[in-house]
Amino acid sequence: MNERARWMQLAVAVLLSGLGLRAAFDGAIAKYGGVALWSTLVYVLLLVLWPRLTILRAFCICVAISFAVEFFQLTPVPRALYELHSAFALVFGTVFSWQDLPAYVGGAALGVILHATVRLRVSAPASS
Repeated sequence: MNERARWMQLAVAVLLSGLGLRAAFDGAIAKYGGVALWSTLVYVLLLVLWPRLTILRAFCICVAISFAVEFFQLTPVPRALYELHSAFALVFGTVFSWQDLPAYVGGAALGVILHATVRLRVSAPASS
């Protein structure tokens, strides 16, 4: 299986995990777990687009995108998009919360763990 396909499978798994978490739980677990998994999804999607990204670069880009989306919520645009269709809230959110920022970093850290794990498995010699 090629590298992009592997990352795409992982992206689908992360997306389904995030949606499942939001469906199964409520309160802080659903909110901050969902925010963290959103950031993990961004990390993995970066690797779908650019499979050769280093771990440090992927982490930094993921955190920058996540923070940019959170600060974008200070504008009226995400709310207006949400009013067009509720799915936009899953992508852009609607209300700024500084408490989401550490959750984004945690989600990017989970992306680092996944990235390192996949790299180790790919580079490990097959046992006979």
